[in-house]
Formats: sequence, structure tokens, C-alpha cells
Amino acid sequence: MTKEVRIGKVVIGGGNPIAIQSMANVDPHDEKALIDQVVRLSDNGCDIMRLTVPDQEAADVFGRVKSSLLRSGYDIPLVADIHFDYRMAIEAIKNGADKIRINPGNIGSIDRVREVVNCAKEHAVPIRVGVNSGSLEKHLIEKYHGVTAQGIAESALENLKIIEDLGYDDLVVSIKSSDVRMTYEAHKILVKSTDHPVHIGITEAGTLKRGQVKSAIGIGALLLEGIGDTMRVSLTADPVEEVIFAKEILKTLGLRKSAVDLVSCPTCGRTKVDLESLANEIDSRLGGIEARLLSEGKPGIKVAVMGCAVNGPGEAREADFGVAGGVGEGLIFRKGEVLKKVPEEHIVDALIELIEENI
Repeated sequence: MTKEVRIGKVVIGGGNPIAIQSMANVDPHDEKALIDQVVRLSDNGCDIMRLTVPDQEAADVFGRVKSSLLRSGYDIPLVADIHFDYRMAIEAIKNGADKIRINPGNIGSIDRVREVVNCAKEHAVPIRVGVNSGSLEKHLIEKYHGVTAQGIAESALENLKIIEDLGYDDLVVSIKSSDVRMTYEAHKILVKSTDHPVHIGITEAGTLKRGQVKSAIGIGALLLEGIGDTMRVSLTADPVEEVIFAKEILKTLGLRKSAVDLVSCPTCGRTKVDLESLANEIDSRLGGIEARLLSEGKPGIKVAVMGCAVNGPGEAREADFGVAGGVGEGLIFRKGEVLKKVPEEHIVDALIELIEENI
């Protein structure tokens, strides 16, 4: 088991719940845009937010964003993402960063790394050591004849040791590649040699569709191995999509509580209603119901959206509530018992009304 590390109000490692992260993708100098995005992500279930800090202006904005969020009641931990300029790591810490993300190998001499580490010690701010396959050190590329899982893991361990040798142990480690298999194999090697909490994800996973597939496989495989204390789904999309999909991965693996389980059939030639639209609209409407169930501590429910009025209720007998499509109409049922028949345009409202009356 990994050891615990506190990032603001969130504790990762040591068997604590896996924290979901995302990263702001707006201008790091635009205070209002950053605040708006962090609030939106927090409201959608993001546990930790990362903001890039490329220069002094961004460091100052970082501090103002942190203060504004706290005044508004948003105590979400903020991580400063640092590349190359060690001074920005120090400035970000002084401006309230709850964690910093660096690669010791790209911020200069050991003296510069020491300055960052000393500042982190003084403010009790953890450091995430991040290694990416795209920036693997030349000596490791030569040693392993290219970018390999062994090389990535070794790079991470070497960079961790730099900071450990400076007397600081409040560390998180991440090793990322856009190659799913390489990422998996590198983590298997890494966790044999460290007990620092691990941040997992598939970097540069791609567009919404492709990135979700790669992330589900790559992150899911690691989580099933018991690897991962915090995670980010990296998508070329609205960061909210990252958070929503991360939650789905955790719920699917039973690692985060879910109050609504929606099942829907793949349709066939017997389907006479627009089941895809129905399923998507019902899925959207169930969000508020799930939030209510979780907040009130009520048992979860299973909802079925089936395309066939002949077999639907029987196939979804285990569902608490559901609908089975007919010719321009739908059968609304509860625990396999048909309650009423409604026109297609009223199916969603009738189903949601039934659920709300019975939870």
C-alpha cells in the first residue's frame, strides 16, 4: 500500500478514495476564466485542479484565484504545473499552491532543485514528480535503445531519488505515455520500487471518443491491479468531460459509489422507437435523481431502457424502473410489472415521474 500524502483538504494514498483530477485549459493569466472553470469542474465532481504557471503574472493570478475560490466556499486543492523555471515553483508555493508538479530533470541544476525543495518543506507542500515518455532522458533512451517501459520507470525513480536525497519525502509520482501498453508495463515496474502515491492516466489520449477508449483501458487496467491513488482522464475536449468520464470509470470498477445504474439495449430490428435519443435523455435526467439519492443516503436504483415491448420487461426484470418501446409508444414498468402505456413523446417524463414518486 502507498503512503498518505495530503494535498490541501484531500488525502491520497494509504487506501483513501481515488481522487479525480483535471487541468484548466484557459489562459493562465485570465483570472475570471480560471475561476469560472475551476468552479464548474468542482461542481461536476473534480477533487483536485491543476493550473499551469509559466511566468510571474500567472503565479500572481494563481494566488488571486486561490483566494477568490476560498471566499466563495470552494476549497478545492490547486496544483501548480511547472516547466523549466524553478522560480515559478517557489512563487506558486508562496501564492498558496497545495501541490506543485515538476520534473527535476528539466528545471536546472541541483541547487535550483534544492531551492524548490526547501520552499516546499517550509510550506509543507507536496511535490508531484512527473515523467513523460516524450521527455525521457537521453542516457535512458541510449541504455534501452529507445523509449521503453523500463526506461520510463527508471527515470521516475531517479527523479524521485533526487528529491529524497535532499531530505524531502512528501512526494507523488506520475509516469505517462500515450501508449497504453507501455504505460501499464511501466507502472508495474515502478510500484515494485516505491511506496509513494501514484497519479495515473494516459497522456495525450486524444479526442473525446478515442481518448475515452484509451483511458478506459489504460486507467482501468491499472486500477484493477490496485495501482493508482489519483487520476486524470486527458482528453482534447472540455475538461468537464474528463471528470465525468473519470467518475464513470471508478463507478464501473466499484471504486466510487453510484446511486443510479442505467442499462439499455443495443436495439435490433424489433425496435420501433428512437431508443438512442430516449436513453440519452433519460440518462441526462437521472443526474439530478442520483445527486438526491447520494445526498440523502438512500439506496441506489437500477433503470432499464429497452427497445422491445415484447421482451423488454422480462429482460429487465431486475431493474427497479424501466421502459420498453413499442410502435410509437412505450410500456412503463416497475420491477418487471407493466404499469401503463404512454405515447413515445411522453415516455421520458412518465418514467422520471414514476422514479421520483418512488424514491
